[in-house]
Amino acid sequence: MGYAPFDLTGKVALVTGGNGGIGLGMAEALAVAGADIAIWGTNAEKNEAARARLEQTGRRILALRCDVGEEAEVEASFAETLRVLGRVDGCFANAGISGGRSGPFVERTKEQWDRVLRVNLTGAFLTFRAAVRHMRERGEAGDKGGVLVGTASLAAIEGAARNEHYGASKGGMVSMIRALAVEQARHGIRAHAILPGWIETEMTARSVADPKFAGNVLPRVPMRRWGTGEDFGGIAVYLMSRASAFHTGDSFVIDGGYSLF
Repeated sequence: MGYAPFDLTGKVALVTGGNGGIGLGMAEALAVAGADIAIWGTNAEKNEAARARLEQTGRRILALRCDVGEEAEVEASFAETLRVLGRVDGCFANAGISGGRSGPFVERTKEQWDRVLRVNLTGAFLTFRAAVRHMRERGEAGDKGGVLVGTASLAAIEGAARNEHYGASKGGMVSMIRALAVEQARHGIRAHAILPGWIETEMTARSVADPKFAGNVLPRVPMRRWGTGEDFGGIAVYLMSRASAFHTGDSFVIDGGYSLF
C-alpha cells in the first residue's frame, strides 16, 4: 500500500503545455497517483497523442486546444474543463516558449519581448486567475483548498545573458507565485514555483543536440545527464497532495545540481 497522503483519487489537475516535455511528465505522474487530468496545448496533434497516452492510466482525460496568451481562450477552456471534469484542485501553469535566437540586448525588439512575456507570464497570470476564482468559489461553498504551480526556470535566478526577455518572464513567475502564496493562503490555496535546469524537451532540442553546447554544459551538471519530463512527476504529485498541506510559497530547483557547480 502506498503512502496515503499521495493518493490523488477524486482530484483534478490542469496542466497547461501538458502535451509534451515537463508538462506531460507531470500530468502522467498525477494521473498514476489517481488524479483526472486536463491538458491544454496549442498543437492539436500533440494534444491527441498525449490524451491517448494518459488515458492508459485509466483516469478521465481532457485535452483542449488553448493559447494561454488569449484571455478569451483561457476563460473558455477553464469553463470547459469544469464542465467536463467538475473541478480543478491543482493548476500547473507550465505552458511556455523560448526566447528564440539569442542576440545582444540592445538589438532586442519590442515584438520579441512581447512574444515571450505574452505566453510565459501573461499566460500564467490568466490561467492562475481563472483557477483562483474557481478555488475560492469552491472554498466559500465549504470545499476549501487547491494549489497553483508555475514552471519557471533557472533563468529566473541566474544571469541569462542575451535572454533577458525569457529571464524576465520566469523571474516574474517566481514573484507572482510568492505573492499568490501570501494572498491566497487564508483561502486554503497554496502556490509554488518549479525552476528546471537543462531539460531535454522539444524547446531545447536544438541546443542539447549541438556537440559544442553539450560539451560546455553537461560537464557542469553533476549528474552528467539532461533532465527529462519524468523527472518532474514526483514534485507535481507532492505539491498537489495532502503531504504538502502546510507547505507554500517555495521555489524548487530541479537541475541535476547544475546551479551548485
